[in-house]
Amino acid sequence: MQQTRLDLDRIRAARRVIDPVFLDTPLYRCDALAPALGCAVSVKLETANPVRSFKGRGTELVASGLAGEGARAAVCASAGNLGQALAWSGGRRGLDVTVVASRFATAAKLDRIRALGATLELVDGDHESARERAADIARGEGIRLVEDSLDIGTCEGAATIGLELASAAEPFDAVLLALGGGALATGVGHVLKALAPATEVICVQPLGAPALTLSWRQRRVVTTDTATTIADGVAGRYPVPAVLDDLLLVADDAVLVRESSIVAGMRMLFDHAGLVVEPSAALGLAAILEAPARFADRHVATIVCGSNVDMTAYRGWLGTAPTPAVS
Repeated sequence: MQQTRLDLDRIRAARRVIDPVFLDTPLYRCDALAPALGCAVSVKLETANPVRSFKGRGTELVASGLAGEGARAAVCASAGNLGQALAWSGGRRGLDVTVVASRFATAAKLDRIRALGATLELVDGDHESARERAADIARGEGIRLVEDSLDIGTCEGAATIGLELASAAEPFDAVLLALGGGALATGVGHVLKALAPATEVICVQPLGAPALTLSWRQRRVVTTDTATTIADGVAGRYPVPAVLDDLLLVADDAVLVRESSIVAGMRMLFDHAGLVVEPSAALGLAAILEAPARFADRHVATIVCGSNVDMTAYRGWLGTAPTPAVS
């Protein structure tokens, strides 16, 4: 039987390492969403922190470990959120952080990486090109390469969200998790399977960037030639085999959603919850919008995983999105 890389005791211990600013984030039932979605929706808000995403939980573990080992520097590839988080966590521990990103990444995310003190290197091509360049830098300079989802700290840091969901006063019928590299899904999924096994773990990925979902469905690594989606935070093309192994142990389902549904989900979070979110954070609502019968009269939790959004693009997306009908 396949063994997971994650460990529940380490995940519990992680709460003592992670800066409290990232912990115990708001979790509340957003009653205003229920009429439009036909189900009760609780929102876990992972954006009310210095890096505006859940990634800080993982980078706190990684950076703490590196500092404890006496490391002087680290490098990562990032679509934006991991880079910000590593810059914040690493900088506070005296690490020189280099972030490699596509020059086509969201400008607001790149600006924040610079503002947090990291060295930013831009490459032509997509996130996979950035991953290759980051690996080259790590080898050439002899420094640590931090790889999202492959570094177990990124998964176990994210898994602390699962501890908070599992301890909620009211249980959930399902939890909807954005699926990109897999740290959020495998981490939270691991905890829920251990502590709340009746809760359905559903991963959600854009139709235009389906690599890890296809891999989960076929139980083998499936790569794609392109990743075309506004949800840049989940637009990978090459799943990590070890992460897929972890995902196969915890995910009850993995679904793909259309771009129009992602935009509609962003619009709903703004209109009904007053939340400005990046596209990845709306994947959970997109899944409900595309399969309302599946979630009818159930209590569903969704993690709002990031709010680092280019406002010009955001206004454009919401300006073209129809307001979902309220029944």
